[in-house]
Amino acid sequence: MKELAWLVPALPLVAWAVILLVGKRLPDGGAPVGILAVAVGWVISLTILFGVIGGADAYHTGTSWAPIGQDFEIPLGMTVDGLAAVLLVVVTTVSLFVQIYSVSYMRGDERYTLFFAKLSLFTAGMLIVVLADNLLLLLVGWEIMGVCSYFLIGHWWEDPANARAAVKAFLTTRVGDLGFMAGIFVLFWAAGGFEIERIVDGVESGRISSATVTLGAALLFCGAIGKSGQFPLHTWLPDAMAGPTPVSALIHAATMVAAGVFLVARMYPVFEASGAVLNEIAIIASITMLIAALLALVQDDIKRVLAYSTVSQLAYMMAGLGVGGYSAGVFHLFTHAFFKALLFLAAGAVIHAVHSNDMSEMGGLARAMPVTFGTFLVGALALAGIAPLSGFWSKDEILTDAWLATSRGVAQVVFVAGMVTAFLTALYVARMLWLTFGAAYRGQGHPHEAEAGILFPLVVLAVGAALAGFVGLGDNSISTWIQTPLLPSEGPATLNLGLIVAATAVALLGLLLGTALYRRGLPEREYLERLPLVWTTLQHKYYLDDLYERGLVRAVAGALAPATYWFDQRLVDGAVNGAGLGTRRLARGLRYVQSGQAQWYAAALFLGVVGIAVVVTQLVGR
Repeated sequence: MKELAWLVPALPLVAWAVILLVGKRLPDGGAPVGILAVAVGWVISLTILFGVIGGADAYHTGTSWAPIGQDFEIPLGMTVDGLAAVLLVVVTTVSLFVQIYSVSYMRGDERYTLFFAKLSLFTAGMLIVVLADNLLLLLVGWEIMGVCSYFLIGHWWEDPANARAAVKAFLTTRVGDLGFMAGIFVLFWAAGGFEIERIVDGVESGRISSATVTLGAALLFCGAIGKSGQFPLHTWLPDAMAGPTPVSALIHAATMVAAGVFLVARMYPVFEASGAVLNEIAIIASITMLIAALLALVQDDIKRVLAYSTVSQLAYMMAGLGVGGYSAGVFHLFTHAFFKALLFLAAGAVIHAVHSNDMSEMGGLARAMPVTFGTFLVGALALAGIAPLSGFWSKDEILTDAWLATSRGVAQVVFVAGMVTAFLTALYVARMLWLTFGAAYRGQGHPHEAEAGILFPLVVLAVGAALAGFVGLGDNSISTWIQTPLLPSEGPATLNLGLIVAATAVALLGLLLGTALYRRGLPEREYLERLPLVWTTLQHKYYLDDLYERGLVRAVAGALAPATYWFDQRLVDGAVNGAGLGTRRLARGLRYVQSGQAQWYAAALFLGVVGIAVVVTQLVGR
């Protein structure tokens, strides 16, 4: 089945075209076309993964895309190895259930058909990234997701907040992409090609100098910082919650934000060859996980709590990669996809019932929405790292890798940051659970359980969130599946009983504290308000948005706008107006020639013939 892997991204691409062109004429606005395309890709992906588990070798195929000269061709090929197989299953699984969920959730939307077309293209972009055997093709999928994120976040563009969030996401990620593209061309220049295998071989053989490797890896990581919401380019991710909830689930669980982590994992031999870049990744991840977890503590919007949670958990993955835990980072990417997709979709069901995102207008929903509450609880406890749910196993493996690598000072920072973040995560999870489902209902109307089309994906994803962690146990585990000749061999995960007990105790302490503070519902005054400096700093999101908008956007716009206006008015318009004036004057002269009077045409013809005769006579006479 590996030979058919190209169908996995091709089918959503075809679905996008079909829905876009004739979707409104199809049953249910064309939504079944997108669902069927992803479902077939999901079956193929599962078959490929079972082959990997069975010990099948990696499959690679490639051909030229467009030859340029005699010695250079732009490649077009795919690599189907264990890493790709795992990500194919993650992307198609989450996308499939998000699309099923969207049928009920988005019904009645005026751009219903267009929404499903964009979902299909978005999924195809991530699948291209997963299968690409070269950085140029990977960039194509990467940018498809960037464009789709703009359109999906701004799906309800009539609302200025949505339109602004879409622009912010697009421009912020483009900042990181500038570095990413520069890194691609640095490595292309050094290796003589875009193929990942060629670049890795050049790094491992020493043909590419260590300085070039460090530069190329650092620039590539800029793209990951933007896409995966790492400090300081994480600010777009919470604002992206303005889009429809299914979009939030897809972005945060299996596509756009996962792309940055996947990039580092796919190019891991390049990053591993530069200790300086690995340290950079680990330090940035440590900062990101802490600041995002603290911001999640002060959010009223349930989707923003989950958004900052995503930023923090992505930082866990990056931290695992930064301390050398390649398998642990990918493992957490795998488990996180299930419980974060579940949490967003369950939050969407809550929002659908109470018609509000604010937890101040919720409460007491455990009784009114028991299935939604049960599934949300599974996802929340998995996020908090409570055994034996999925998040516990993958998060513990990252902490174990950091503990075992404590000979490196940076690894000690990662371990401490990871343990503190584990406590903060459990604390804001408890706060979110009690404010949403506990105490008394504080909203308006009569909330009720969602319909079957929404509940079915929640139940399936809850099973995944509960059981996905067990694939990391045993000799034939996920750490074995994702090893390829290009990537390091780590063997099965190491379990440290002392760390397991410590991490569990920290998580339980956070849950207990959150329960003590919020079990009676929303307090009259948030507890952190008693620390004015901390509260103000968190409310202003560390003043990063102020810095970007006032210090950069407005300052740059203030300087560039007048200069651009002058250039446009004086040079561009001057050139255009000059050309137009010249053309008009020429036309005035020519209109006397084109008078429409036959006698003038005959006279001109006669004079022309005479003139030609005179010239010819002179030439013959010579």
